[in-house]
Amino acid sequence: QVQLSESGGGLVQAGGSLRLSCAASGSIFSSSMMGWYRQTPGKQRELVATITSGGTTNYADSVKGRFTISRDNAKKTVYLQMNSLKPEDTAVYFCNAKFGLMYYWGQGTQVTVSS
Repeated sequence: QVQLSESGGGLVQAGGSLRLSCAASGSIFSSSMMGWYRQTPGKQRELVATITSGGTTNYADSVKGRFTISRDNAKKTVYLQMNSLKPEDTAVYFCNAKFGLMYYWGQGTQVTVSS
């Protein structure tokens, strides 16, 4: 069983930065692909970024060059550094862990970017 807990969301002005953290419990973190997704009301949850156990990253086109995903296996934590934030980045951000065929989700953290 894996539990994920996000933190770091909040209100920021356009052009600002935030860093999200996701702390994981359980022993499979280092072997899991980790990711960040986001969702706005009435829309489907969308991929923001992923990072494999080996450190390979992947980003949605809308955040490339602005967001950076990273992980610290010793701390069982994955991060999302968000720079040059835009109002359209406003969403609830969810942490995700994929291990084999199993998916785990955090409870989400709200990010609001004001114009």
